[in-house]
Amino acid sequence: MAKKSFKKTYKFAAYTSTYITLFLTLIMGVFFYVEGTMSYWWLFLFFSISYIFSFFIIQNRVEKFIYKRIQKIYNDVKLLDATTFSPQQITTDMETLTKQVERFAENKKLEIETLKIRENYRKEFIGNVSHELKTPLFTVQGYILTLLEGAYKDKAVRKKYLQRANKGVERLIYIIKDLDMITKLEAGGLHLNREDFNIIELVQNVFDLLEMKAAKKNISLTFDIEYEDSIFVNADRERMQQVLTNLVENSIKYGVTGGTTEVSIEDLIKNKVIVRISDNGEGIKEEHIPRLFERFFRVDKSGSRKVGGSGLGLSIVKHIVEAHNEKIYVESQFEVGSEFSFTLEKAK
Repeated sequence: MAKKSFKKTYKFAAYTSTYITLFLTLIMGVFFYVEGTMSYWWLFLFFSISYIFSFFIIQNRVEKFIYKRIQKIYNDVKLLDATTFSPQQITTDMETLTKQVERFAENKKLEIETLKIRENYRKEFIGNVSHELKTPLFTVQGYILTLLEGAYKDKAVRKKYLQRANKGVERLIYIIKDLDMITKLEAGGLHLNREDFNIIELVQNVFDLLEMKAAKKNISLTFDIEYEDSIFVNADRERMQQVLTNLVENSIKYGVTGGTTEVSIEDLIKNKVIVRISDNGEGIKEEHIPRLFERFFRVDKSGSRKVGGSGLGLSIVKHIVEAHNEKIYVESQFEVGSEFSFTLEKAK
């Protein structure tokens, strides 16, 4: 059964048989010459028989040798599953066989490295989720236990503690909603309702929505120029509002008091525009930039967290932009400011 599965190549057997037969025929020719009984017919017959016999013996032995040795390697090395290297791939051409084994080994090495990266990412993700959920859960539990221990008798304390516990629950709901959103985005289960809309109007809506939050830090929300004409794009309006809200809100959170958040919309190519959100906030260190869009990654590693949020905002932004088949970019200089930008398709 094993023999039938070989991919037979005869190059090695043919060359080797030729060398052996020529050598034997040369010896036989010298013998005939010395004896004085030179017969070219018998020499040709000897050559033919020797070649055929050598060819079939060598081919058969090489096939068995290669098959048994390769099978033994894969049976001994448990890490490499022999079933993934099917017998149909086994060949008597050593060069081809070597390349196949090398390619197989490289693929397995890549798979192992990928699994290690995923395992590290999984551990980090679980740790981050635990950390994000732990704080509001303990807060809610603390207020409820305090009330159960007798604080509920004081009406003023009861109301205050219930309100604080409610804020903790709201934060939990906020994190879970973001987790649900990013799960759908990563699974490709988010349906986009594309439509043509005025991106200038949408940005202004986001400014109006975050005006009070910006006012608390005396941060100005502004366009780079006064846009007299509308700029229509084709995208999911609700999701784009979520993208803009997250990016502008981040610029407010990490912005300096009395700073500015500026939005600009520029033509990129014939059918694309690029939306830029820039600020003069605290900026981001260069080593943190490659990880900005990872789930739960925060530049602020302190346990207290200077700002709130689920830690999923930028990851959601990236997934929404990429779901539109667009690109998102970030440029930042520490203690100078940051600029996030993404492309959008123009309305036709």
